[in-house]
Amino acid sequence: MVKNTIDAGMLSKMFLAGAENLEQKKEWINELNVFPVPDGDTGTNMTMTIMAAAKEVKNLKNPTMEELAKAISFGSLRGARGNSGVILSQLFRGFTRGIKDLDQIDAMDLANAFQKAVETAYKAVMKPKEGTILTVAKGAADKASELAIQEESDDLVIFMEKVIDHAEYVLSQTPEMLPVLKQAGVVDSGGQGLLEVLKGAFDAFMGKEVTLTISTNGQDNRIKSDNQSDVDIKFGYCTEFIIMLENEYLEKTEIEFKKYLSSIGDSIVVVSDEDIVKVHVHTNDPGLAIQRALTYGSLTNIKIDNMREEHEEKVIKDAQKKAEEQLKENVPPKEVGFISVSIGEGMNEIFKGLGVDYIIEGGQTMNPSTEDMINAIESVNAKNVFILPNNKNIILAANQAQELTTDKKVIVIPTKTIPQGITALINFIPDRSQTENEKQMLEEIVRVKTGQVTYAVRDTNIDGKEISQNDIMGIGDSSILSVGPDIKETTKDMIDQLVDIDSELISIYYGEEIEESTAKSLVNDLEEKYTNCDIELHWGGQPIYYYVISVE
Repeated sequence: MVKNTIDAGMLSKMFLAGAENLEQKKEWINELNVFPVPDGDTGTNMTMTIMAAAKEVKNLKNPTMEELAKAISFGSLRGARGNSGVILSQLFRGFTRGIKDLDQIDAMDLANAFQKAVETAYKAVMKPKEGTILTVAKGAADKASELAIQEESDDLVIFMEKVIDHAEYVLSQTPEMLPVLKQAGVVDSGGQGLLEVLKGAFDAFMGKEVTLTISTNGQDNRIKSDNQSDVDIKFGYCTEFIIMLENEYLEKTEIEFKKYLSSIGDSIVVVSDEDIVKVHVHTNDPGLAIQRALTYGSLTNIKIDNMREEHEEKVIKDAQKKAEEQLKENVPPKEVGFISVSIGEGMNEIFKGLGVDYIIEGGQTMNPSTEDMINAIESVNAKNVFILPNNKNIILAANQAQELTTDKKVIVIPTKTIPQGITALINFIPDRSQTENEKQMLEEIVRVKTGQVTYAVRDTNIDGKEISQNDIMGIGDSSILSVGPDIKETTKDMIDQLVDIDSELISIYYGEEIEESTAKSLVNDLEEKYTNCDIELHWGGQPIYYYVISVE
């Protein structure tokens, strides 16, 4: 059966199916990352981006093309995370501009919309790199234009099949365009993600039924928390303990014990493991649960929390927070405010100490969305707001938030690492103009060399180094500098490649898995070797990365 056009209803189904297919493949796409680092990256970022748009689309009932276009563009722009997510949102933004005024879409309309998508995405990236998601998108758009102009067929089934086939071919060529992909033996992960969206959309066009489940996000949870005072807590005490078994405890005994707990409470969890039984129950009389448990043995790790009291405390805190927000609304905005992306309690405290108004939790392991940035900007009571992304994969989201903000001046300092963000703040001079400060901060951050130490999640070969799973890696600003089995020695090897004759300061931030004594031992070794450098040690508390090092 020949299909010549797509209406808004069909396009809605196609978009949701594309989102579902990407969601199903996200972990596989994550594994295509060039650097074998333990972070959720391309697949996760692209999925969270498209799901933000899918939520908007699912809320529409019998949408017009204009309503659908707005939902896709709005949702993906605000939900965009990471470079790949931002580029995907820009592709959607351009595509929807091309179709919003139409009632039906034919092959030529699709080709034109694909071209607008590519033009918009390329403009959003300061230095577009070939061999990426942009290349795959451009390949698909060029093929669509070629087919539409030749008018080989009005049948969209044939048209889409050929476009997707060509996109897959272009993706297969990405390792020839980016040597780093060839070294790692993978295709571009962003391009693969885009291909999965196209394939899912085509499946829906061909009649495949797809059910998309969108999990409740944090925003919905926050909305619910506003009504906490209405919550009725039936059982007031969260009771937990471990039974050290001394008497007979059979399967029948456990069934009877659970039945008894059900008669006095809810939220029951009973887990048995040879000589111990772990118990969790919500009840109005913890003593009854404890008395029954004592018939089976002695108790340890007893913990009883008054949930009604905790609830009341939360209601009070929420009320205080609202009052503070109302007071803030009446306070005149200050001239300058700062937003920083950070992760780790120690890192957060450092940024707060340097005057940051708003910390966005995130980084390599979780890239904040454009909406997270916008919410932060709205929360900072200042006329001019500086954003420090502190990760190269967050800069585009910050730029997108800057573009979407109209009531404040937003200045994005493109810091790629935590140490660059710290240096930018140190070089801010309140008496100077925002333009002068921006110039000074940009000049200073390029002087900072950063190294980060973590472990490999898979075997690979990159930057001429054979890397095995669980090896320790020292990663520089643009390449892997050192690999080895030992954290301390690999760190020292990495630092040796960062330090040169002009180096004056080495700053070390140790993570949550490193003891202070271990970090001090590293400092002692470095002080003996680099006598011309000042060496500073800070607790960062960051996950995943044992050490973050800066050399200036």
